Amino acid sequence: MGDTRVVTVEIGGLRYPIRSELPEDYVQALASYVDAKLQAAADDTEAGDSMKVAIVTALNIADELFRSRDATDTPGPSVRMRVEALEHLVEAALAAGAPLATPPGSD
Repeated sequence: MGDTRVVTVEIGGLRYPIRSELPEDYVQALASYVDAKLQAAADDTEAGDSMKVAIVTALNIADELFRSRDATDTPGPSVRMRVEALEHLVEAALAAGAPLATPPGSD
C-alpha cells in the first residue's frame, strides 16, 4: 500500500481524523456510507443513546456483509478490501472517541 496519511471524515455530524493508507476519496466514500447507515439507524432508534445507534449501525453493516457472503459464497477481493477498510474506519473513530470529534465549522 501507499503512505499513511490522516483523512478527516464526518460521521454523525462529528469530524474524525482517520489514519489510513487507503486513497482519501475511498476513505471519504466509506465515511459517507457509514454516515448514511448511522442516520438510518438513528431514525429507527431512541434518541439520546449514541452507543446504541452505533451498535445498530455496526450490526446492519455486518448483516449486509454476511448476506453478501451468502450470495457469493466467498467475498471477492473488492468486498474484503471494503470490509477491512470499514473495520479500520470504525475502529479509528471509536478509538478517537467523542473528545476528539469536532462539530463542522468549529475549526
